[in-house]
Amino acid sequence: MKHKRNESPACDSLVLTRRNLLEWAGLAATIAALPSLATGALSSRWQSPPAKSAASVMNPLSTYMSEAATHALPDEVTEKAKHHILDTLAAMISGSNLLPGRRALEFAREYGGKEISTVVASNVLCGAIEAALTNGMLAHADETDDSHSPSQSHPGCAVVPAALAAGEQFHVSGLHFLRAVALGYDIGTRVTMTLGGQQFEAESHWSTHSIAPLFGAAAAASCTASLNAQQMRWMLGYTAQQSSGLGSWNRDTEHIQKAFLFGGMNARNGVTSALLVKSGWTGLDDVFSGKDNFFQAYNPNADPSGLIDKLGERFEVTRTNIKKWPVGSPIQAALDSLEILRKDHPFDAAQVQRVDVRLATDEAAIVNNREIPDICVQHMLAVALLDKTVTFASAHDVARMKDPAVLHERAKINLIPDVELERLMPLRVAILEVTLVDSTRLSHRVDNVRGTPENPMTREEVVAKARDLIVPVLGEQKCAGLIGKILALQSVGDIRELRPLLQLK
Repeated sequence: MKHKRNESPACDSLVLTRRNLLEWAGLAATIAALPSLATGALSSRWQSPPAKSAASVMNPLSTYMSEAATHALPDEVTEKAKHHILDTLAAMISGSNLLPGRRALEFAREYGGKEISTVVASNVLCGAIEAALTNGMLAHADETDDSHSPSQSHPGCAVVPAALAAGEQFHVSGLHFLRAVALGYDIGTRVTMTLGGQQFEAESHWSTHSIAPLFGAAAAASCTASLNAQQMRWMLGYTAQQSSGLGSWNRDTEHIQKAFLFGGMNARNGVTSALLVKSGWTGLDDVFSGKDNFFQAYNPNADPSGLIDKLGERFEVTRTNIKKWPVGSPIQAALDSLEILRKDHPFDAAQVQRVDVRLATDEAAIVNNREIPDICVQHMLAVALLDKTVTFASAHDVARMKDPAVLHERAKINLIPDVELERLMPLRVAILEVTLVDSTRLSHRVDNVRGTPENPMTREEVVAKARDLIVPVLGEQKCAGLIGKILALQSVGDIRELRPLLQLK
C-alpha cells in the first residue's frame, strides 16, 4: 500500500522516481515479500543457477540508495525510525555495563584512532570505523535491541552505529541521519529476505544475523557519505566481499562473539565499505549479476528482484520489532502471556504449582536452561513470578540464578518444544499454562508479541523502556535531553549535537 505524502513539488518528483524504479526493474504486479526457496535449493546450492539475472536490479537499487537522503519519508515511517534510533541508543548505553560492552570499550581506548566519532557511554572519541565497531558491540551486548522477523536479523544494532559514526564524520543533519537509518533497514533486510530468511539460515549454516545488518549498515553509512549511484554500486561490491558470519554464534556463552557477529562486525564493515569508496576506491560494477556473483555464492535459486521489491513503498523499519522486555526474543511471548494472565486473574508465586510453556522447537533450544539469565526462559519466568515484572536490572542479575527463592520457582517451570509452533516461524508464538495449587488452570497464547508491527508499542512505552536503560548509566538530565533530541531529529543541524548527551563527560 502506498503511503500518502504532503502535496509538494518535491513529493511529486519523489513519487515519479519510485514509479520509475519499478518500471526499470520490470517487476511483476505482485512479488512475495519473502521469496520461497525451491525444494532442495540449498542442498544443491553449488549447481548451475537458473536463468535469473540481477542486471535490471542494480540500476534502480543504486539510484534509489543515492537519492535516499533527499527523499521525504511518510510521517509514520519517520516516527517509527525515531523509535528505533532511540531504542538502539538505549541498548548501546545499557550495554556499556555488560561484559561484551566493557570489552568493546577497552578495545576503543586501546585502538581508537583519530578523534572523529562518538563512543557511547564513555569519554572516548575515535575513528568512524572503530566507533562503529564499538557501538555495534554495545548495541548487542544485551538482548534489548530490535529485530526483524522476515529477514531473520537484528538491523538496529549495526545500522544505527554505522549511521552515527559516518554521520559524525560528514557532519550530517538529524534529518539526513534519520533517512540514512531508514534506508539501512530497507536495504539490509531485503538482502536476506531475498536469500530466503530463516530457511536460508537453517539450511546453509550462514548467519542472516550478520548478512542483513552488514548491508544495512553499509547502506546507511553510504547515505551519510552522500555517495552517488555509481559509487553505491562499487560500495555494494565491497560489502558483498565482506559478508560473512556462521550460525556457530549460537554456541557463544559469554555473548561477546555474538555481539561482534550481530552488531560490531557489521557496523565496522559497513562503514569501511562507504569510506573506501568515498575516498576514491573503485571496484566491481555489479556484484549481484555476472560470473561468481553474490547470489551464486549464497543461493543461486534466489530471485534478485527481491532487492527492490516495493522499495519506496514498504518501509522495513515499520516491520521491525521493538522488545518490550530486556530478554532474548524467544522469551518475549512467554512473559507477555504471564503478564496478561495475571491481569485477568491475579495470583502470587506462592499460589503457583506448575507452569508449562510451549515454544517452537528451535526457539526452545536457544533459551532452554541457558547460563545467561536474560536468555534463560526458566529463570526469567521464575523472576517474573516473584517480582511481577522484569526490568533490565533483574534480567542481568547473575547472582539471582543461584538464589534459593528463584530456584524454587524455577523448578515449577516446564519448557515444551512444540513442532506445531515451529511451523509458524518466524512468528514467535508462546502458549503458557499456569496450574495453581487449588488446581485452577489458566492458559494464554500470544501470537503477536508486544512491540511487533501487529501489536506495536506506543511512543510512551518506547520512551519508558529507554529511560529504564539510560538513566542508570547517564542520569536523568542527559536521558531527558537525549530523548528530546531524538524525537525532534528534524531540528538537529549536526548529528554531533548528540555527543554530549551520549557520553559520560
